[in-house]
Amino acid sequence: MPPIEPARTRWRLRQPPEDAADSSDADADADAEDLVSIGADLEPGTILRAYRLGLFPMGLGELGKAPIGWWSPVARGVLLPGGLRVSRSLRQSGRRYSTTVDRAFAEVVAGCADPNRDGRWITPEIVAAYTHLHELGWAHSIEVWDAEGRLVGGLYGLGIGGLFAGESMFHTARDASKVALMALAERCFADGDPRRLVDVQWATTHLRTLGVVEIARADYRRRLAAALDLTSVWG
Repeated sequence: MPPIEPARTRWRLRQPPEDAADSSDADADADAEDLVSIGADLEPGTILRAYRLGLFPMGLGELGKAPIGWWSPVARGVLLPGGLRVSRSLRQSGRRYSTTVDRAFAEVVAGCADPNRDGRWITPEIVAAYTHLHELGWAHSIEVWDAEGRLVGGLYGLGIGGLFAGESMFHTARDASKVALMALAERCFADGDPRRLVDVQWATTHLRTLGVVEIARADYRRRLAAALDLTSVWG
């Protein structure tokens, strides 16, 4: 079934300027450039509108004690069709695990939100918002299972047209999150359409080794517009 379009947001969300400072100049104001606004709500219509404008939400400060920030990185981390780097060891890891789609969404989000890892920004409010989007058919998960049937990794995010906006990933076994990304790329890029896009928000050192690259905010916006015109691969 196609996803259910929720009620439109009551907030006037705006795209950030394209002529922000060059991301190659790392300085203390980098986060300020990436943070576009603060406030609004986490209703499904608000979140979907934000992603269609190139924004995404992330909690600020301590859990439950700060408003939502809306971000649009000056240098956006993306995985493009054909860009995933799969090493021999990663292919071997892929044979040790099995993957599924949307079988254990809540468990994947819980793994990503584990307070003992870097997912501490995933507040209970964020969990509730993306769970609602999952129920509406917009948020999806990739699960990775070991030979004993234990969930050992995964990722989740939003699928809108030809865009998959990745939110977070986790693993408790070697290479499990990489296998999740490999399964995601296989699904998202199966038709070979160069307009499809996987957004990972920021290109970390780890993600760069897998083929994630940085593109300027203006380039991301152009690619986003093209991706949103495509048919979703999620149902």
